[in-house]
Amino acid sequence: MAGRSPVNLFSSLLSPKAQRLLPHRRLQKAFFEVFIRSLIILCVAIAVVLSSISVCDGRWLFARGELFGLWHFCTVSNSSVLKCVTDLSLADVEGMNVGMILIRSMVAFAVVVAIFGLELLMVSQVCEDANSRRKWSLGSVLILVSFLLSSAGVLSFSILLRDHIIFTGFSLTYWCEFIAAFLFFLNGISGLHINSLTYPWSGLGKI
Repeated sequence: MAGRSPVNLFSSLLSPKAQRLLPHRRLQKAFFEVFIRSLIILCVAIAVVLSSISVCDGRWLFARGELFGLWHFCTVSNSSVLKCVTDLSLADVEGMNVGMILIRSMVAFAVVVAIFGLELLMVSQVCEDANSRRKWSLGSVLILVSFLLSSAGVLSFSILLRDHIIFTGFSLTYWCEFIAAFLFFLNGISGLHINSLTYPWSGLGKI
């Protein structure tokens, strides 16, 4: 008895029924962990698609017969036909040309970073090895970086066009970017949290 470890002693004291329940509980816990991680990957993929659509379309605000976008500035003629130009300085908004270059660079780079983060999340689940959880953590951090970039782009757009903003004037693609930024934040935080619950940070440093 003296030579037995506390773990073995505890296991020997468990009833046979309790010992049968332990593998079942571990299996159930592993199932929920895989389910949550898969859900995070799915939500990040949806956010990447939404953000990509928003950046490619780029038409975010329609106000007073003018359409402001990341790539074009459009006006509505008498025949209700949009006349669009790529010279954003014609929008008569101070700093519009330079500001939009920065904004579209931020949101476009957010998509690129999110794609790399999503790839790391998927690789960490498909190819499980000693560095899987570190890859998951790095992927989650990249998703949070995407949130910072996309939210900075959305906020900068609102500040730049503050004198023209009408709440009902925001286009569907603008709200796509807004929702994508929210999903980046939610899933980045969730990814780090699930990793810390299933594998402490102190353990990650020893890998």
